[in-house]
Amino acid sequence: MGERRTTTTRERPEPLLRHVIGGILRRARAAQGRTLADVAAEARVSTAYLSEVERGRKEASSEVLAAICAALGIRLLDLVARTGQELRPAVPVRALPDAPRRAPSRSGVVLAA
Repeated sequence: MGERRTTTTRERPEPLLRHVIGGILRRARAAQGRTLADVAAEARVSTAYLSEVERGRKEASSEVLAAICAALGIRLLDLVARTGQELRPAVPVRALPDAPRRAPSRSGVVLAA
């Protein structure tokens, strides 16, 4: 069975992805001196929704994140990279298991090897 990680009193819990992304978006908007209403209108989302995303209360879809990034003039790739940078100190790097190798079947359906 897989090992389950528990948080001790010495360890800080891992931050939620939506909190990190929201903080990055809020700082980017503030650095540009723009209002929630301005960015929300350009991204075609409600001001209330953008506020919720920035505060980490809502998890935006990739489409909405792309629209917000475009409104801020930043690339989605840069948002993701920055998110990784901010998470790195808090989250120990662990190897992910390799995907199972698959062999094609005669019918064209892929079966696990």
